[in-house]
Amino acid sequence: MRDAEKPKMAALRLAVCCSAGRSFLQSKNALHASRVNMSFASLSKGRKVAISTLGVLTAGGAGLALVLHQSVKASDLELHPPSYPWSHNGLLSSLDHASIRRGYQVYKQVCAACHSMEYLAFRNLVGVSHTEEEVKGLAEEIEVVDGPDESGEMFTRPGKLSDYFPKPYSNPEAARAANNGALPPDLSYIVNARHGAEDYVFSLLTGYCDPPAGVSVREGLYYNPYFPGQAIAMAPPIYNEVLEYDDGTSATMSQVAKDVCTFLRWAAEPEHDQRKRMGLKLLMGSAILIPLVYYLKRHRWSVLKSRKIAYRPPK
Repeated sequence: MRDAEKPKMAALRLAVCCSAGRSFLQSKNALHASRVNMSFASLSKGRKVAISTLGVLTAGGAGLALVLHQSVKASDLELHPPSYPWSHNGLLSSLDHASIRRGYQVYKQVCAACHSMEYLAFRNLVGVSHTEEEVKGLAEEIEVVDGPDESGEMFTRPGKLSDYFPKPYSNPEAARAANNGALPPDLSYIVNARHGAEDYVFSLLTGYCDPPAGVSVREGLYYNPYFPGQAIAMAPPIYNEVLEYDDGTSATMSQVAKDVCTFLRWAAEPEHDQRKRMGLKLLMGSAILIPLVYYLKRHRWSVLKSRKIAYRPPK
């Protein structure tokens, strides 16, 4: 190729590329415009009504399915416990410590005959529901096997603050033998271990009833709609005036169930009040620090962030 024809070929290539670029940009703009025009406002009235109706029916069906799933599980007809207004459920609400004290009395006189709380010691009650002297008296009521002594023999002694709550049975096999094969669960963390937490335990304790028509429960079991399978080996543990509270509170069934559920919530989460107290302190500190940090960020550091550094080489 001659040298005189090279500039002409370069100019021709440049012209072709520019025309192709303009056509590509125009096609993208046309495509974008066509997409923008396909909006909800451009649809016909019939299509608008159809789409709106479909959206309402879909949302309503999803809401109805969610409500039915939360109320009754269709697979095994297990009744879900309702949500009760517990006094400690608030963001800044603490546990009712008078109820914790009554709940321990319920556990000691009613539940401790079958259920253990092996992760709870007497010292944990100090400053929560009882004074130190009261807890020492409660601990001394039990006999603890200790030892060996100097002669190598085991001995019994009164309980101390460091001792854990006594177990009703020496081993799981003895517990099963005494309860027709059913093993009573440990109640230390039962509230956290069950779906529904306090609501489930309260509903279970107060939900015993006669089986509906067509449902038969074998001998030795009791019908409870809140228990998985509806047949539970535990007999109804509480009823009206099952015990007499030390503080004179009326021991109705609902009151007894409420107190023992509050006690079990504290047993499963003893840091409940402290955690919320620390959260309140954090919120109060954040209310002071966040405006200060915003002021420094917006007004003090803005000079450093917006400054321009220019390098001027020496001439």
